[in-house]
Amino acid sequence: MKTIIVCDALHPVALELLKKEDDINIIDAVSTPKDELLKIIGEADVAITRSSTDIDEIFLNAAKKLKAVVRAGVGVDNVDIEGCSRRGIIVMNVPTANTIAAVELTMAHMLCAARSFVYAHNDLKENRIWKREKWYGVELFNKNLGIIGFGNIGSRVATRAKSFGMNIIAYDPYIDPAKVLDMGGAYTTNFDDILKCDFITIHTPKTSETTNIIDKTEIDKMKDGVRLINCARGGLYNEKALEDGLKSGKIAFAGIDVFSKEPATNHPLLDLPNISVTAHLGANTLESQQNIAIQAVEQALSAVRSISYPNALNLPIKTEDLPPFVEPYIELTSKMAFLAAQINKKAIKSISVEVQGEISDYKDSMLTFAIVGALKESFGENINYVNANFVCDEKGISYDATISPVSGYKNKISVKITTEMDTTVVSGTVFNENEQRIVGINGFKTDFKPKGKMIVFKNNDVPGVIAQISSILASSGINIADFRLGRDDHGKALAVILIDEKISKETLLELNALDTCLWASYAVL
Repeated sequence: MKTIIVCDALHPVALELLKKEDDINIIDAVSTPKDELLKIIGEADVAITRSSTDIDEIFLNAAKKLKAVVRAGVGVDNVDIEGCSRRGIIVMNVPTANTIAAVELTMAHMLCAARSFVYAHNDLKENRIWKREKWYGVELFNKNLGIIGFGNIGSRVATRAKSFGMNIIAYDPYIDPAKVLDMGGAYTTNFDDILKCDFITIHTPKTSETTNIIDKTEIDKMKDGVRLINCARGGLYNEKALEDGLKSGKIAFAGIDVFSKEPATNHPLLDLPNISVTAHLGANTLESQQNIAIQAVEQALSAVRSISYPNALNLPIKTEDLPPFVEPYIELTSKMAFLAAQINKKAIKSISVEVQGEISDYKDSMLTFAIVGALKESFGENINYVNANFVCDEKGISYDATISPVSGYKNKISVKITTEMDTTVVSGTVFNENEQRIVGINGFKTDFKPKGKMIVFKNNDVPGVIAQISSILASSGINIADFRLGRDDHGKALAVILIDEKISKETLLELNALDTCLWASYAVL
C-alpha cells in the first residue's frame, strides 16, 4: 500500500476523506514534533503540508520514498522546490481555494480604509468615548478604484466594488482588455492612470516586475489622501515608502494583510494610526480552509496513485532519462523565453520554438519550458510544467514547435514571443558541454551568457550612442560589466549591456528618452 502523511493541521474534512480510502495508508503526524517527524517521513510516498513544516534538505534527506508534496495553500516559501526537483519529487500547491476569502478580506480593508472602522470601534468599545465628529470618512460611491492585476481575485474585487458604485480602472498587461471593458470598467496600459485613483488595490503574483511596484516615485504621483490596499503579497508595496506616505498624510489610510517578512509583530507600520493590519488572513475562513483541505486531499490521492499532478510547480528532470547534451538546452530555452517576455512586456498572443540540429527530437519538451519561461513573469506560481498548455488554451495563446534545417550552429534554439504590439525572437546555443549562450535577439547577432542583470537597447546606429548610455548609467551609479553590440544593414543597432546593479525605473525612462533610442528594456536572468 502507498502512504500519505499529513504533516500539518488541516480542516477535519481532510482526514475524514483520507480515511475512507481503503487502498491508502494514512499517517496523521499533525501533532508529531518536527524532530520525530523526520523519523517517520521515510515511510511516506506523498506528504501534505502547510507552512509549519519546512520541506528543506534535512526533510528531503529523510524522505527516501517521497514522490510528491502537496502544499495546502498558495505560498510555497517553505518548500525547497529545486531540491525536490533534483530528487524527482513533484511539488503541488492549492492556488484557487481561497479566492473568495481573499476577495472579501480586500473589501473589508477597503471599507475600513474609507471609514477608519477599527479605530472608531476601539474608541467606543475600549475607551468608551462617544465622539462622532472625530470619525468622518469617505464614501466608496463614485470613487475611482485602481486595480493592479485583474486575475481571479482582482476581477472579483472589481465586481464587488462596482456594486458599491465605484469606477473601475484596471492595469494588467497580460490580459485581454475585453475582460475589463465587458464588466463596465476601464482598461489602461498607462500605470500613471492607476496612480491618479482614489483607492488602489493590488492582486498580482510577486515577481521581479511586481516587487516594489508601488515605491516612493509612484506614491509621489498619487493624489493627496489616496487609500491603498494590499492583501496579495508582502513587498509589492515598498514598506518604507508606504510608512513615509502614511506619516506625511499623502496616503490617508492603508489596509495591509501581508508583509515582506512574517510574522511582522514588530513592524513600524503597526505604530501608525491610519492603517488597518491583519496577520496574513487572506485564506482564513472556514469555507476556504475546507476547500483547501478537500483539494489538497484530492491532489494527494491523484499523485499517490500516479494518475495526475494538478497544479504541479516543477518538472523533475531525471538526467539518466535524457542524453547528457539535452538538459542545458532545455534550461536555456526557459531562460530565453523569460528574457523575451521581459523585453516585450505585453499580453502574449503566441509562443513558438524553432529547433535546429540533434536536439530537434526534444522540441516538444523545449516548447513546454518555453511556455513556462514566457508566462512566469505574468502568472508567477500559477504557471507550471503540467498546466502550461492548458493555461495557453484558456488564455487564447497559441503555441507550436518546428524544426528547421541546420544553419551556422550544430544545435540552435529560437524562441519567438508575439504580443499584441510586437514580436521578439531570442536565439541560443550551447558550446562544449554546458556553456549556454544567447547568440541573437530580433535578428541582431550577439553573444552573452544568459545570467545576471541586463539592459537591452535598440537604437538608430549613429555616433555617440554608447557615450550617452554610459553617461546616464554612470550618473546613476551603475557599473557596466560588459557591452555587446549588434548592427544590421538598415541603420539600426541593438546592444545588450550587462550591469552590476539593478536599474531604477527613472534611469530606464531616461534611456528611453534619448533621441536615438527606439526602445530600452531591463531584464534579469
